[in-house]
Amino acid sequence: MKSRIITTVAFLLTISLPLTAQASNYEYIKQLLATNKCPNCNLHNAGLVMADLSGANLSGANLAGSNLSRANLSGADLRGANLTGASLFGVNLTGAKLSGANLTGADLRNTYLMNVELADANLNGTNFQGAVGIPLQIAKPEEFYSWGVTAAEKGNLKPAIDYFSQAIALKPDYAGAYLSRGVASYQTLDRKSALEDAQIAAKLFEEQKNTEGLQTAQAFILELKTPYTENVRSGKPSFMDFVGSLGSVLLQFLPF
Repeated sequence: MKSRIITTVAFLLTISLPLTAQASNYEYIKQLLATNKCPNCNLHNAGLVMADLSGANLSGANLAGSNLSRANLSGADLRGANLTGASLFGVNLTGAKLSGANLTGADLRNTYLMNVELADANLNGTNFQGAVGIPLQIAKPEEFYSWGVTAAEKGNLKPAIDYFSQAIALKPDYAGAYLSRGVASYQTLDRKSALEDAQIAAKLFEEQKNTEGLQTAQAFILELKTPYTENVRSGKPSFMDFVGSLGSVLLQFLPF
């Protein structure tokens, strides 16, 4: 019965593959689903959407162009694997081993990357937008900042604050990240944190002789210190109310 189920699942996973790829992938997919092991297998363009591959051994496997969206690859061994152009959207990669893997142009949006191993991995053009647990060493402060702005624009304030914090961890004098984190904190009704960040941003802007940034931070500080008689409602002021008014002040920190 189990064998029949595996065969059926493998067939369904390969329906969308080009005919030339199906023959070579079909047996490997069956092997992978049956044993959770397929090291050095040719799984080029394989369809493995939502597959449960936790702890799988795929070391050295060719997964170029494969669709692994929303699959569970937690703890999987993908060392040296070829994942060029692969779709890993929403994949759970917690604790996965990706040392030496080729992730050129791979889509890792909204993935879970806690405790992932990425030593010597090729990450050229990899899309980490919305990923959770991105190791600090694999992205620039400007990239974390850009992801934070994008998340805040969508109203995803906690992830935005986390991204800004990661940018600051890499670049402690990142005035724009402090100011943006302060605005995002204000939206969550955390005036204390917002004021602390705004004051740090103002000090840094002054030290960096950024007059426009300093004036904007000071205006925000004044807003935060202004007494109010009713609770501030979430979204007032909105993140983009402030960012939109900053113009080149915050845009200069984006990785163009």
